[in-house]
Amino acid sequence: MFKVLVTDAISESGLLPLYEHPKFHVDRYDQLPPEKLFAIIEHYDVLIVRSQTNVTKELISKAPHLRIIARAGVGVDNIDVEAATLNGVIVINAPGGNTIAATEHTLAMLLSLARKIPHAHQSTIKGNWERKKYQGIELYEKTLGIIGMGKIGTEVAKRAQSFQMNILGYDPYLTEDRAKKLGITKADLDEIAQISDFITIHTPLIKDTKGLVNGSYIQKMKKGVRVINCARGGIIDEAALFEGLQSGIIAGAALDVFEQEPPANFELLNHPNVIVTPHLGASTEEAQEKVALEVSAEIINICESHSIRSAVNMPQITGELQRRMQPFLQIGEQMAHIAIQLFDKAPDKIQIAYFGELLEEDTNLLTRSIIKGVLSHHLSDSVNLINALHLLKEQGVIYKIQKEASNKGFSNFMELSLYKGKEKLTIGTTILNGLGARIVSINDYRIDVKPEKHLLYIKHLDMPGMIGRVGSILGDHLVNIGTMQVGRSAVGGEAIMILTLDKKIDAPVASQLQSLTGIENVQILELPAGYN
Repeated sequence: MFKVLVTDAISESGLLPLYEHPKFHVDRYDQLPPEKLFAIIEHYDVLIVRSQTNVTKELISKAPHLRIIARAGVGVDNIDVEAATLNGVIVINAPGGNTIAATEHTLAMLLSLARKIPHAHQSTIKGNWERKKYQGIELYEKTLGIIGMGKIGTEVAKRAQSFQMNILGYDPYLTEDRAKKLGITKADLDEIAQISDFITIHTPLIKDTKGLVNGSYIQKMKKGVRVINCARGGIIDEAALFEGLQSGIIAGAALDVFEQEPPANFELLNHPNVIVTPHLGASTEEAQEKVALEVSAEIINICESHSIRSAVNMPQITGELQRRMQPFLQIGEQMAHIAIQLFDKAPDKIQIAYFGELLEEDTNLLTRSIIKGVLSHHLSDSVNLINALHLLKEQGVIYKIQKEASNKGFSNFMELSLYKGKEKLTIGTTILNGLGARIVSINDYRIDVKPEKHLLYIKHLDMPGMIGRVGSILGDHLVNIGTMQVGRSAVGGEAIMILTLDKKIDAPVASQLQSLTGIENVQILELPAGYN
């Protein structure tokens, strides 16, 4: 018998599969005080929460029998996932349960913005009759730009087509073939800005999307554009949005999410051309039932068949396999993070090759770790070791695994190749006995670089004084160089330089380096926090 504790307001009908299952006993305490929760958690195998209960490291330490923490929703901000992982507890959520709710809320905001419904309502109930003031525009034959063509963006596109809108879609993984099947036009971000009458955002909030809609991007927009954000606060720079509204570039904005929640930017909230809602994207009766049903089904699958689909972490790897593979897991993911930053685009094909001693190992987990590193650059922390292969398939990316007995000059060797059409980038790594992890090749260049958090990649012509000029600029900006490795194809030909730095350089320093004669490309590379 698995004992389940529910501590937040969660749909009763959504929990029905657990209530009716003979192997589960469910106790429910809405708004359980923390001291009471701490006192009883030791008796339970499964904890189900929404956003009210904080699942802290201390709480997890009081739960020796806990196997699963389930969040009946998308995020896991109120759960200490690291502590759960260290204690071997699986953390699951319901990533697909709110898709329709968020889609329909986006369409509601789109229509409200076009027809000025909230403002007209407020005016009318005050006794006014201002038909001319609240004249709107039609969606018919207008162009809708969708930034982010994941599940929600795709569903928005399908529904917007019923209004006979022209749909432009941007996503790093959107292919021409998929766009054609969806009946939309694949576009880049600038095209969406320049052509769209409406722009709606459906991306995760990651480093590359934070402030994506900023002042410079707004300046590229078609005058009179209307902007909708039901995704995540922070993707739109709210100060820049306000300036865009004031200047008239942006005719209106509909916001369900904010940089700070509850929002404190009252100047923006009270703008006459802005519509706001308090993060209601997933707030429907049906969505709440769906997320509860989703986590209930996942809990039953895990406990009965050990099938895991929606985990946001990975149970600890123990024993001999963990001891042998841990160094490769870390360098594999580091290799992937470096490769995707250098490639600077979403691949349509991934190839991973294992050589030498790795031929005899079970590399399934290692493959997942590498793919997680590649995908997380664009998909953020929605990617984990459990769902990496599923997300790769969902994005339409082909992957191939190759194993060879040859050792490529090393006792063990991993090689990752990323493809986009005819473009290709290849990076190779190894674990050197006594010396640790090394990046040993990038494309046809041989190097020897220990992965560190702050890296600088420079492609240049092999010419006298180049190293000194690079070093002088970094020194002038008080940037200390840890190591420098140079690889070249031929004397006087193309070469690359990889530097490990004590701190990250900023864009102006990179621009100064880029301006040097003989420099072809400068890229600031960064490994995620925790890598040293």
